[in-house]
Amino acid sequence: MSATSTRVTAEGRATVSAASAWAVVTAEWTKIRTVRSTFWTLPLTFVLSVGLGHLIGLSFADGVSGREETFDPLFAAFYGLTLGQLPLVAFGVLLVGAEYTSGTIRASLAAVPRRGLFYGGKAFTGLLTALAVSVVTVVATFLVSQAALGRYGTSLGAEGALPAVVAACLYLTLICVFAMGVATMLRSSTLSLGVLLPVFFLGSQGLGNVPGLKVVTQYLPDQVAAVAMHLTGPAGDPRFGRDYGAWTGMGILVLWVVAALVGGYLVLRRRDA
Repeated sequence: MSATSTRVTAEGRATVSAASAWAVVTAEWTKIRTVRSTFWTLPLTFVLSVGLGHLIGLSFADGVSGREETFDPLFAAFYGLTLGQLPLVAFGVLLVGAEYTSGTIRASLAAVPRRGLFYGGKAFTGLLTALAVSVVTVVATFLVSQAALGRYGTSLGAEGALPAVVAACLYLTLICVFAMGVATMLRSSTLSLGVLLPVFFLGSQGLGNVPGLKVVTQYLPDQVAAVAMHLTGPAGDPRFGRDYGAWTGMGILVLWVVAALVGGYLVLRRRDA
């Protein structure tokens, strides 16, 4: 076979692979739009986050007087995301788990026998969707919360504000992808939500601030981005501080996400639908 023929064959395979990947992404996006229980978690993320941001901003505005020097308006902006993230976590779980619950995973794998392609397309579509929702949600929550704070609020141009906004967007996106990986490993929406919501996203909110337990719980997925989002105390604080910096925490979150995705792929590859 000539070099020209080899090159043409390689280009043809690349074109087919790209077309197959795009078809998988399109199919996954169609599932998101048409399955109501999955789709409606997205606007719920926005409504809950923005609503909590407004209420928290109003609450803080009444108690800032006299302690302006220690008050961090970014805390008020992002604290509501600790609950606002829950629908987005549910979205990540349902995007995967609903197929196992309904049995449509068999049809999906029959249509896309290459499990790596199927899994990659689902994860990529979920990531892009979560990123879009996260950007809109975080920016809106920031603006609404700062407006509610009134004269105590800050702007995107203030020192540290833009990096915190970027970190919050990345956090919501990555935590959704993490939930997808967990749901793929557990192969059940009910079991995945039963593990993720109370253990990682509710229990650690309290446990993460108990000095005796913080040594471990500060490294849980929902805790490691807290420094970058201004949700912790100063370094050295025995209760609210963390043993790592802002972007080190984000790096730890990336490791959690990679581990979850790899685990999900291994389970999907080795087990029948």
